[in-house]
Amino acid sequence: MEKIELKRTKEFDLPSGVLAAAVSPDANQAVVGCLHGVYRLDLESGKHDRLYQHDSYVSSVAWLGENGVVTAGYDGELRWFDLVTDTFLRRQKVHEFWSWDMTVSPDQMYVASVTGQYIAGGYKYEPQAEKEPSIRVLAAATGEVLWSLPHVPSVQAVAISPDSKWVAAGNLMGEVRVYSLDDGSLEAQWTTPDFTSWGIIKSHCYLGGIFSMKFSPDGEQLLLAGMGPMRDPMAGNGKQLWQRWAWRANEPAKVAQTHDGEAGEGLMETLAVHPEITHFLMGGRLRGGDWNAALFDHESGARIASLKTGYRVTEACYLADGKHVLLAGSKGQPKKNKKGKFSDFGRVEVYSF
Repeated sequence: MEKIELKRTKEFDLPSGVLAAAVSPDANQAVVGCLHGVYRLDLESGKHDRLYQHDSYVSSVAWLGENGVVTAGYDGELRWFDLVTDTFLRRQKVHEFWSWDMTVSPDQMYVASVTGQYIAGGYKYEPQAEKEPSIRVLAAATGEVLWSLPHVPSVQAVAISPDSKWVAAGNLMGEVRVYSLDDGSLEAQWTTPDFTSWGIIKSHCYLGGIFSMKFSPDGEQLLLAGMGPMRDPMAGNGKQLWQRWAWRANEPAKVAQTHDGEAGEGLMETLAVHPEITHFLMGGRLRGGDWNAALFDHESGARIASLKTGYRVTEACYLADGKHVLLAGSKGQPKKNKKGKFSDFGRVEVYSF
């Protein structure tokens, strides 16, 4: 398999750690969700300005059309914002607990957000039942709640199929559920135990989980990302792991996963699929090994490029030209300078390949 060379072409620092980012349709700017607000970033000049804040960390960002965005946060709110007038269109309390992840359907009709808090419910530390619906699906234009769907908390990843007919969500225990957006019915359900560990020695709770998921461009398969079972759960030393599942089969089946010898250790937090389906990217934290962001061939699953970024990668997205990818995240902990101000610790980079 032919290797790809990733070349960094742009790099920007932001005042606050980045949890989410989305690139505009024309690829001239990005809207970035940070610990301390939502920023607009010019991808040519690097100029940035803070648009607004949630009442807590901003967990997700998505574009609505050419001039609008919707963001989600650990305050359980979704907020719609117009970038032309710099005004709020709507803010809506969707969850009592955090919004872990949010996405907008390709046809721009739906917004899906997931939530949940893991609380031990029995002597085997099985999770308590959800205290609110784990999945909310809203009309993107009005904010009307269309579906409130059940799952086992906590649910940390959500995706909508390319044809905007299915919503999938994955949780802390490796369970995936896929629902119809037409009638809210459950279409598929399975559990992959490879994405979670039960720290019976050092921590009596589930650790790990599915942190990102994407449908394949034909909608027939689901990519999952997280971290494999850990020798020491408190150290986070599980395998850098992705899996691909044929979810439309009578019994959902795993068809591929990270190849042996091609991964180190660390929690993987983001997935991006190339618009021409040639490869996909997975990124996250580095615990051990020589990369924390890598490209994988779509057909064979082989690793074809890798980066050791030096910072935690929380978001990856391909630009529309299919020749560049944006990575974003946080570099270390902020420190005060001599003037008492904190150093910039948000990071956004663009790579060509």
